[in-house]
Amino acid sequence: MSGKIRVVVVDDSALVRGLLAQIIDRQSDMCCVGAASDPLVAREMIRNLDPDVITLDIEMPRMDGIDFLARLMRLRPMPVVMVSTLTERGADVTLKALELGAVDFVAKPKIGVADGLRQLGDDITDKIRTAAQARVHRLAAAPVAGAADAAGSAAKAPPPASLGQLSTEKIIFIGASTGGTEATRELLADLPADSPAVMITQHMPPGFTKSYAARLDGLCRIRVAEARDGERVLPGHAYIAPGGLHLSVERSGANYVARVRDGEAVNRHKPSVEVLFDSAARVVGRNALGVMLTGMGADGAKAMRAMREAGSWNVAQDEASCVVFGMPREAIAHGAAHEVLPLARIAPRLIEWLRTHAGATTSRV
Repeated sequence: MSGKIRVVVVDDSALVRGLLAQIIDRQSDMCCVGAASDPLVAREMIRNLDPDVITLDIEMPRMDGIDFLARLMRLRPMPVVMVSTLTERGADVTLKALELGAVDFVAKPKIGVADGLRQLGDDITDKIRTAAQARVHRLAAAPVAGAADAAGSAAKAPPPASLGQLSTEKIIFIGASTGGTEATRELLADLPADSPAVMITQHMPPGFTKSYAARLDGLCRIRVAEARDGERVLPGHAYIAPGGLHLSVERSGANYVARVRDGEAVNRHKPSVEVLFDSAARVVGRNALGVMLTGMGADGAKAMRAMREAGSWNVAQDEASCVVFGMPREAIAHGAAHEVLPLARIAPRLIEWLRTHAGATTSRV
């Protein structure tokens, strides 16, 4: 087992524990070193087995997964992949888990769990591999109830100065994957209410982006919603690609409009950053600002280079502030980024750039 990723599975279902252990043990680079039926058993396993990653169910006896995750990330931070049920409540609780420091999540099917988990085997093991490489941080907030308040504190910070009419034609394009839900929240919370329109592709499955958009809408000065096909793209609004669908931008007369379409996965993803950024290069050109945030893989790197060649101004998140540096690293390697910045510096730099280049708006009608 030397060199393998050591995984502890935590789930109250014996069936799920057995299936996850089988899926993990079939991989040549990982092994299930323990399976716990509840967090209290898991706590002892973690102490004794020192795993690299744990998979954690949300609803369990004696202590639910959220309480356990909060304690774990305060006392012994480690990579965690949540296993959550695909329901509206499951989506809300999963977002809380990501807020507390979970690296990623797998949506467990409500029915046909055995067959569903087997079909998700590649996805599960990919997320475990990614988690094993992730940077995790100690959770500072003591009570679980305070975690949301701590995360929402950005909304109470002094608001950035208004941009006025500087941003009418500009659009900010954001691509993100692992770690991106919280990175995007932090960035959007630092934008003023009259920010340019923001279009976001975050790798998320169907059923989660509606709750995610609603959460951001309550924390940010700009309005945030799932993108709808054909709607006009307006300043002061952010549009999130719905899970399982591609988001792009088109021109309709003098306006930009969102396109939400089904289609084949691109770079193994749907939604794909490549699709959104490619449309930015073709349609928006010099009016675009591109941002590549934390995530595994290379989705969007080539298209971000095309954005730069079309005249956009681009930023990549730096390695130290990323949960996973893969997507920003690939964008940098492709020569797509003008600047590489810590997450906390990206929104202020976007605002600064917009002020400096107020006269550089160029219509492509």
